[in-house]
Amino acid sequence: MNNNFNLIVYPAKDLTASKASFATLLGVEPYADSPYYVGFRVGDMEIGLAPQQTGGPICYWPTDDLKSRIDALVKAGHTLEKDISDVGGGKQIALLRDPSGNLIGLSK
Repeated sequence: MNNNFNLIVYPAKDLTASKASFATLLGVEPYADSPYYVGFRVGDMEIGLAPQQTGGPICYWPTDDLKSRIDALVKAGHTLEKDISDVGGGKQIALLRDPSGNLIGLSK
């Protein structure tokens, strides 16, 4: 597993317009295109668009052990916002808030 954020998911109120905008910005077509998620791959980075997401973008940190990482972050002062969930294709995510209230994503 690499040690960099590898997924950023942006809210997309208008998924069609956002998809066209990001395809132009990134210079690639989406590899995943559904009503609930559009995903682009650029090198080792994935850029996602999610119409159900509100607020700002969420960066996801990859981990091999979601449960242990969540436990360590909660012990360090984070608050679990959304427990581990499968978002399709075997990908699992969790959301936490850091002590300043920022959302941080974990992915496996």
